[in-house]
Amino acid sequence: MKIDIKKGLVRQMEYRVLIVDDEPKILAMLDTYLLAEGFKIKTAPDGQQGLRVFKEFAPHAVILDVMMPGMNGLDVCKEIRKDSIVPIIMLTARAEEIDKLLGLELGADDYITKPFSLKEVGARLRAVLRRTSQYQENAIEEVLVHGDLWINPVKREVKIAGEAVSLTPTEYSILYILAKHPGRPYSRLQLLDMALDESYQGYDRVIDTHISNLRRKIEIDPALPRYIQTVYSIGYKFGEEI
Repeated sequence: MKIDIKKGLVRQMEYRVLIVDDEPKILAMLDTYLLAEGFKIKTAPDGQQGLRVFKEFAPHAVILDVMMPGMNGLDVCKEIRKDSIVPIIMLTARAEEIDKLLGLELGADDYITKPFSLKEVGARLRAVLRRTSQYQENAIEEVLVHGDLWINPVKREVKIAGEAVSLTPTEYSILYILAKHPGRPYSRLQLLDMALDESYQGYDRVIDTHISNLRRKIEIDPALPRYIQTVYSIGYKFGEEI
């Protein structure tokens, strides 16, 4: 996979994308547009077929509808997250905050509310792929060590007390940004811009959900975090004395 960091462009020709949606018009529309943009596309009309295609196709990213008959998108996301950290973008017809946050809590990296523009989908897809790739291309050799936490930016590996921790690309981006500068506070909007890319147009509560997921994975007691600490009225910082 190649990336031009200076121009911020993902060279899509090498990227495989799976689209799962029960609406044929949406599948056809996204398939046609993303193929023209240079992505390799597979589609599935429901959750069960989506999981089968996922195993066969091994996509670099998944675009997943939430509301589908039978196995819905949230259940598909949960199944994918058992074995993979591939970026997942959720499509939802619901505007309620709780539906969006639920998808993120299950491990989705982003969401798009219907109706959407094809240009927006393309921008979000490139953003999530860029987040996945940029640390492999730009990473320095230095391993970050803070107490029992170990971060290898070249391999994008995270360990706690020697045990590997599985993070989504967005969770890794947030953790890496914070851990690079212990004690420095970041606002939610700063983390949105830095970790979720300037093309992201969501709201700052999204960061709270990703932080909550991170704490569950790396903190001994998420209610009393040592690593990712809240800076009241500002946002978050990485603990200095660990």
